[in-house]
Amino acid sequence: MHEGHADHQDSQGSGDAASRGVEQGDREFLSLERELTMLLRRARANQGEMAREVHPDLESAAYGLLVRLEECGRQRATELAAYIGVGKATMSRQLRALEQLGLIAREPDPADGRAWLVALTEEGRTRVRRVREARRERYVSHFSDWDRKEIGELARLLNQLNRGMEK
Repeated sequence: MHEGHADHQDSQGSGDAASRGVEQGDREFLSLERELTMLLRRARANQGEMAREVHPDLESAAYGLLVRLEECGRQRATELAAYIGVGKATMSRQLRALEQLGLIAREPDPADGRAWLVALTEEGRTRVRRVREARRERYVSHFSDWDRKEIGELARLLNQLNRGMEK
């Protein structure tokens, strides 16, 4: 109750400079920004940990590529670059590194002899699955006091957020 009173005071101009001039309706968006910033900071740190669990020399950004390949199967480098949101040169560099680590392999695209498809090797698939299972177990532990419906609702809302951010 006291927090609500402080928020009311801030909207009346007696709060700090960051709160002055903020419309009451904008507070939700500022709160959203703060929470997403914290979530993304933690996600980046976790992604680095997971990447190192897959392979000690794996860059954290490459972990997302491996997960995408595990979920969707073979893909062209251009599809992966579009999905991750990086340029062709960055994608080529990341794929070369993954190939050198023995986690992916390139093969000619049967639909277009000029293009290549990228796929996980058996080693890559085994390592990614092991890390993803460990991650799932951590989620089960961290969210053990949550109702399964709440977890489903959070996943639904995050999916809605991600779809909205793509537009």
